[in-house]
Amino acid sequence: MSDELLARFDACAGGQGGRAPTLRRLMDQAAAGPPASGGRLPARPLKLTVRLTAEDGEGLAREAASMALTPSGWVAALIRHRLQGKPTFASGEAVALLAIQGEVRRIGVNVNQIARALNTAVIEGKVLDLEVAYLDALSTELRAHMSTLREAFEGNLAYWAVEP
Repeated sequence: MSDELLARFDACAGGQGGRAPTLRRLMDQAAAGPPASGGRLPARPLKLTVRLTAEDGEGLAREAASMALTPSGWVAALIRHRLQGKPTFASGEAVALLAIQGEVRRIGVNVNQIARALNTAVIEGKVLDLEVAYLDALSTELRAHMSTLREAFEGNLAYWAVEP
């Protein structure tokens, strides 16, 4: 298709809702079927257009890039936090949190195994002391991971908080 023909089609389609709706109507007509749902587009997520100053646009681009998000993704995350209180993490942070979650799960499995062993075995003296010390070490490690997770969520929520 030539650029000139495409430009003429776009000019014509501009008065009819744009290229995609016009193409959709033409395809419906060509297929000799009724227009899909009365010619209306299917429901899509809300699209919001915001005009920013050049300075604000640069700031948005910087903030979005720092979290490995697109500017639209960053704005959506800000709105999501404001409306729902949910955090949004950069992809690297999400990977780290998944790793922490795996570590906490591993520790939980170990703690359950130790507790089961202590409940079923009759252990005396030095062996019992070693098991209790191991259980204490696992509890300390678990608390450290839980603290790290809490800090990550608190830091993320603070990042998205809008100051009055």
